[in-house]
Amino acid sequence: MSTSPDATAPSQSPSSTPIPLKWVGPLRITAAAADGFAGTEELSVPLATYETPLWPSVGRGGRVSMLTDGGIRAVVVDERMSRSILLEADDAATALAAWRRIEAAREELQEVVSTTSRFARLIDLHVQIVGDMLFVRFELTTGDASGHNMVTLAADRLMDHLLRTVPGVRYGSISGNYCTDKKPSAVNGILGRGKNVVTEITIPQAVVEKRLRTSAERVERLNLGKNLIGGIVAGSLRSANAHYANMLLGFYLATGQDAANIVEGSQGITRAENRDGDLYFSCTLPHLIVGSVGNGKGLPAVEEALTRLGCREEREPGVNGRRLAVLAAASVLCGELSLLAAQTNPGELMRSHVAIERGGKGA
Repeated sequence: MSTSPDATAPSQSPSSTPIPLKWVGPLRITAAAADGFAGTEELSVPLATYETPLWPSVGRGGRVSMLTDGGIRAVVVDERMSRSILLEADDAATALAAWRRIEAAREELQEVVSTTSRFARLIDLHVQIVGDMLFVRFELTTGDASGHNMVTLAADRLMDHLLRTVPGVRYGSISGNYCTDKKPSAVNGILGRGKNVVTEITIPQAVVEKRLRTSAERVERLNLGKNLIGGIVAGSLRSANAHYANMLLGFYLATGQDAANIVEGSQGITRAENRDGDLYFSCTLPHLIVGSVGNGKGLPAVEEALTRLGCREEREPGVNGRRLAVLAAASVLCGELSLLAAQTNPGELMRSHVAIERGGKGA
């Protein structure tokens, strides 16, 4: 690849050096009509990655889902996008008075938000005071968009409104990090940002033993030791999983998402429980940020992927976005299940990587 003499200009078009992509599946998924599903569906998902073992790993999880009643059950618990502003006050007492004024003006603030977008709706706000600084976190629903720009525009207008109507406060920043955007934090897991999605599956003992080459007891024990206790030892922040980021990045790149959102999206919790030999397995992603419309979605490959995933149907605003989130979360469960099963067997993980990456396929 040649280097452009202008460091600020791309040397190639975005599609000239594509990341390898494969469709993996099918996966069997059961979700609600409100989340864009007609009960149980069977479909494949696209993953763009240079880590070639990811495709067969997620594929194995998909095959397991096809052998269970209902496959992967998915629930969208909540959805919202946030932007926090920073106001500087004369002192802490003024900041407190401003907080109370803002809390009492929610309907007025919603009127301001409604002027910025027909899809944006203010559903909550949270405030923190640090000395003479006031952090205000606005939380909005944003239709089918992930909503970064939508909430920033709303916050910008809200900031102007507050500076005009609230005495004793001044502009600090349009983003005060209480959002929190593309950084690990506790607040997003507590308050929510993006889609809060839970995926779960119950795998019969015979399928666990034959297809995953392990047992429910061994997966449960590994999840406790590696993901939970190991995560505590490492100081993981509201996170106990093996590799959510792998599946999320592959799915994000294939469907035109802002890939930096895997920083917060990969903070999630895996559950594994031995139920009389059957394996209950779940992945909880409390801040999964995806959108079926917005920047990047007009690229031909992305448009094709979203259409094939059923996220270009005529539905109520927000439904296609929730469907996309369910598909992303189901991909995560498949890859997480497969990796943990492999890690219960000494040497299996490395043997698989060597066979796939070096077995005449590069490296």
